[in-house]
Amino acid sequence: MGEPGFFVTGDRARGRSWCLRRVGMSAGWLLLEDGREVTVGRGFGVTYQLVSKICPLMISRNHCVLKQNPEGQWTIMDNKSLNGVWLNRARLEPLRVYSIHQGDYIQLGVPLENKENAEYEYEVTEEDWETIYPCLSPKNDQMIEKNKELRTKRKFSLDQLGGPGAEGPSNLKSKINKVSCESSQSVKSQEKGEVASTPSENLDPKLTALEPSKKTTGAPIYPGFPIVTEVHHEQKASNSSASQRSLQMFKVTMSRILRLKIQMQEKHEAVMNVKKQTQKGNSKKIVRMEQELQDLQSQLCAEQAQQQARVEQLEKTFQEEEQHLQGLEIAQGEEDLKQQLAQALQEHWALMEELNRSKKDFEAIIQAKNKELEQTKEEKEKVQAQKEEVLSHMNDVLENELQCIICSEYFIEAVTLNCAHSFCSYCINEWMKRKIECPICRKDIESKTYSLVLDNCINKMVNNLSSEVKERRIVLIRERKAKRLF
Repeated sequence: MGEPGFFVTGDRARGRSWCLRRVGMSAGWLLLEDGREVTVGRGFGVTYQLVSKICPLMISRNHCVLKQNPEGQWTIMDNKSLNGVWLNRARLEPLRVYSIHQGDYIQLGVPLENKENAEYEYEVTEEDWETIYPCLSPKNDQMIEKNKELRTKRKFSLDQLGGPGAEGPSNLKSKINKVSCESSQSVKSQEKGEVASTPSENLDPKLTALEPSKKTTGAPIYPGFPIVTEVHHEQKASNSSASQRSLQMFKVTMSRILRLKIQMQEKHEAVMNVKKQTQKGNSKKIVRMEQELQDLQSQLCAEQAQQQARVEQLEKTFQEEEQHLQGLEIAQGEEDLKQQLAQALQEHWALMEELNRSKKDFEAIIQAKNKELEQTKEEKEKVQAQKEEVLSHMNDVLENELQCIICSEYFIEAVTLNCAHSFCSYCINEWMKRKIECPICRKDIESKTYSLVLDNCINKMVNNLSSEVKERRIVLIRERKAKRLF
């Protein structure tokens, strides 16, 4: 397993730390940092995210919480998880804090069918940092940060591929602008004195229209296109080399035009000077110089026409390249769409398979829960039967041992005679009005003793009987008190 990815301090590296060591594995250990609360679950807001590959719903979103109490002792609490937290093979009550010690066994979830152990089983231990560090599980926030860095790196790499390295019309546009700037700088550096003040009427109008033509050619109508395949790279490289050759020829022609322009201006100045010096003589020389000036003008016009044709050809080449790149972009877009569709279908089928597995696992968990409910129901029925048996036995005792033989009711203010037989106080008093002997053994009645213990026992037992028995006893007590007053 890779490094967990968090900072290691010097004190920790030299000391010992508490952790949950995963049973039977040298990875996936959970570090218990002093002074920090550790939460475990499958959700995103926990310290350690556990996503079961066998049964995704085995671990709840916030399954359990581990933290230190004020004395520094580590504790664990089940945060109302679905499948429970087990400490030393005993399930913990939800939202109740339990102390854990070294060597304790912690289990998250329950084993599935045909498996003896659960997927997540841990042992509480305190080890050296050098032993714990290689086996630690990465924290949830570190995994999220790592995924963000990967996405950022991927984005930067795509931007670099589609950026300065790709040849396209945008680079050709920048080259044209560069040539235009160089040409304008050379004109400014070579034109001096009266040359800069030469009127534009002496030049061909095509030359003045040359710069707007270039601006139109270099207009930002070519967006950057993504790189598609190696074949497209080769095609774009050949188109770019042809465009570069055209730009080189354009640059050479521009320099020739500028030289011819300067020569023509110099000849024009020479003619004007000669005309000023010799107004009447040297007419042949003036005619010859005018002829040379006309030749230069015709040559400049020819160069301008040739340059205009080359500019039109370059514009046509740019348009063809733009159309070609647009066609490549459409084709690549269709291929990307097909790939995305295929990938989406694969993800859909994978999700369906995972849902089916989750459904089976969830059904297995439901079956296990149903078995537990059935067992609990059977135990409850047994307890209910035992309770009914006890109540029946108690009723038998009340009816056979705690009933007055005179009124056939439970003793009310029980009285015990000298012969050890017990009767209701009211009943034995009424009996003694006729005979002064025991109704059972016929011995003479010499003494009567009230039995408080017997009365209390009968009252407590009657409280567990039905409401009808309770009401009947209350009515009898009232009636006998009323008769005693009269």
